[in-house]
Amino acid sequence: MPVVVALGSVAVLILVAVAALFLVARPAFATRFVYGAAGLVALVLMVTALAALLGRVDISGEIVLPVGLPWVGAHFRIDPLSAFFLVVIDLGAAAASLYALGYGAHETQPERVLPFFPAFLAGMNLVILAADAFSFLVAWEFMSLASWALVMAHHQAEENRRAGFVYLVMASFGTLMLLLAFGLMAGPDGVYAFAEMRHRVHADWLPGLVLLLALLGAGSKAGLVPLHVWLPLAHPAAPSHVSALMSGVMTKVALYGFVRIVFDLVGDPVWWWSAVVMALGALTAVVGVLHAILERDFKRLLAYSTVENIGIVFIGLGLALAFAANEMAAPAALALTAALFHALNHSLFKGLMFFGAGAVLTATGERDIEKLGGLIHRLPVTAVVVLGGAMAISALPPLNGFVSEWMIFQAILLSPDLPQWALKLMVPAVGAALAFSAALAGACFVRAYGVAFLGRPRSTAAAGAHEVDRFSLVAMGLLLGLCLMAGVVPGLVIDAVSSVAVQVVGHDMPPQPLWPTLSIVPVSEGRSSYSGMLVLVFIAMSSGLAAWAIHRFASKALRRGPAWDCGFPDASPVTQYTADSFAMPIRRVFGPVAFRSHIERRMPPPGDPSPAQLKVVKHDLSWEILYAPISGRVARLAERLNTLQFLSIRSYLTLVFAALVGLLVVVAIWA
Repeated sequence: MPVVVALGSVAVLILVAVAALFLVARPAFATRFVYGAAGLVALVLMVTALAALLGRVDISGEIVLPVGLPWVGAHFRIDPLSAFFLVVIDLGAAAASLYALGYGAHETQPERVLPFFPAFLAGMNLVILAADAFSFLVAWEFMSLASWALVMAHHQAEENRRAGFVYLVMASFGTLMLLLAFGLMAGPDGVYAFAEMRHRVHADWLPGLVLLLALLGAGSKAGLVPLHVWLPLAHPAAPSHVSALMSGVMTKVALYGFVRIVFDLVGDPVWWWSAVVMALGALTAVVGVLHAILERDFKRLLAYSTVENIGIVFIGLGLALAFAANEMAAPAALALTAALFHALNHSLFKGLMFFGAGAVLTATGERDIEKLGGLIHRLPVTAVVVLGGAMAISALPPLNGFVSEWMIFQAILLSPDLPQWALKLMVPAVGAALAFSAALAGACFVRAYGVAFLGRPRSTAAAGAHEVDRFSLVAMGLLLGLCLMAGVVPGLVIDAVSSVAVQVVGHDMPPQPLWPTLSIVPVSEGRSSYSGMLVLVFIAMSSGLAAWAIHRFASKALRRGPAWDCGFPDASPVTQYTADSFAMPIRRVFGPVAFRSHIERRMPPPGDPSPAQLKVVKHDLSWEILYAPISGRVARLAERLNTLQFLSIRSYLTLVFAALVGLLVVVAIWA
C-alpha cells in the first residue's frame, strides 16, 4: 500500500531529525547526511505519490494507528487529491535538499537548521496523509513549529526575532480557526474521521461558516490578504532553501487544507462562496504584486510575489466553486485544473527564484538589489537560470506560468453562462484584476533582474562576486527544466490532474487532440487551444532568423565609443537606473492609495555640508489597520496584568478563593 510506504518515509525523516541532534558536532558530515537522506526520502515519497496519482497502484486502503483520540485512532490515507499535493511537496523538498548540499556548507549555525529541516518535511507530509481532524491538526501544528524554528535560526537579528513572533502568532490563529471548522463539521457526535465527516448532513448556516473559518485558517498560512503580514517577514528571515520550501511548498499545504475542507468535507457549495473566494483572491493578487514591485530586498520581493500567486490560485478555486455550485461540471473541472496547475507551477518557479536569491546572497552577501548589478558577468550560469525563472513567474510563453494563467482566463471567458448576475458582473472584474497583476508581475521581474544582474556593479561586493557551487546550480537547472517542460508539454500535467478533478468536481477536462502532450484544448477544439511546442519552435526560429539577418546583412565595420549615459560618458554606476527610479511611476500612481506612501525630505540648512536626503516611506495597510491596534491593546493589557506577579500571598489566596466562588456560582446557575 502506498500509504504504508509514505508513513514509513515520514518515520525515516523523523529519525534523521533525531540523528541530526547528535551529528551537529561534525557540521560538514551532518550537512551531507541530513540533506542527502532528506532528498532521498523525498524522492521516494514523490515517486510513491506519483504512482498513486496516475493510478498505477491501489489507493483504496486506509491505515488506522492506535494513537490520537481514544476510540478514534489516527487515520491516514492517500487519494488523488492528497497524491497530487504530495507530489508538489516532495518535488520541492527533493530540489531544496539538493540545493542545500551546497548552500548548507555556508550556514554559520547548522545546529539550528539541520534537526528541523527533516522534521519540517515530515510535518508537511503528515498533514497531507492525515484522514481525520485530530491527526490533521496535530500534523499542522508540528509543521508550523518546525518551520518557526527554522525562521528563528538566525535569531540574533532583531528583525528575525520579530518575524518569528509574528509568524508564531499567525500560525496559532490559523490553527484555532481550523480547529473551530473541524469542530463544527464533527458535530456533537464527535465524528472526526474524514470518511464519516463528509457524509454528515449539516444545518443550512453551518457550511458557510466553515468556509469563512477555512479561509481564515488555511488563508493565514497561504498568505491571503489581509492575513499575509507574516509572510514578507518570515520568508526573508529563514535560510534560502527553507524560504523556498515555505514559499513554494508550505503554502501549497495550506491550499490543500482549503480544498479538502471546502470541496470535499463540508458538502455541496453555494454560489456566494465563489464570490467571497474570488474577491479575496483578486485583492491578494493585486496587493501582493504592488508590494513586490516596490521592494528592494530580493527575498522580500519574492515573498510578496508569493502572495500574488496565491491570489491567482484562489481566483481559480473561486471559479471552480462558482461552476460547481451551478452544476457546470466541465467548466468547474477546467477552473480547478488551472488552479492546481498554477499551484504546481508556483512551487517550481518560486523555488528556483529563491534558490537564485540564495546564490546571490552567497556570492555577494547582499539582498538589496540596489547594491548588486553586473552579476551576469560574474555569475553567468545563475544569471541564465534566474532569467528563466523570471520569465516563468512573469507568465511568458513557452514557460509554465503562462499555461496555467491562460487556462484561468479560459475559465473566466465561460462566466457569461453563469445564472447569477452578481457573478456575471464580478468575474470579468476579477479577470481584469488578474490581467493587471500579470502585467505588473512582468514589470516587477524586469526591474528585479535588470537591476541585480545587468548594468555595472553598484558595490564592491557585487564586483567581487563569483559563481556558486555545483549542487546549487544543478538544483536550479533542474527546476528550470521542469518549468520549460510543464510549459511545452502541459498535457502531461493536465492528464495527471484529471483524477483529482473527477474526485473533487465529478468531471475532468475534455479529451485532448491527437497529440495531447503537444497541444491542450481547455474547452473545445473549435473555440480555443494552445501549443507550447509550436510557440517554442516559433520563438526559436524567429530569434535564429533575426540573428542570422543581423549578422548577414549588417555592416561589418566595427566602431567603439563611450557609453551614452544621457550624453555624459561616465563609468560610475550612479549614472544607471536604480530600482526605486524604475518603480517610481507605479509608486506615484498607486502608492498614495495602496500604501499611503510619501517622500520624506531632509534639506540641510545653509552651512551644513551633509547631503540632502530623500526617503520613500510606504506602509502595509493590513498591518496598520488590523494588527497594530490589536498589538498595542494587548501590550497595554499585559502591562496592567503584570502587576499580578508582585502580589502578596494573601492577595493570591484571595484571588483563588474568589475564582472558586465564581466557578461554583456558574455551575449552580448552569445546573
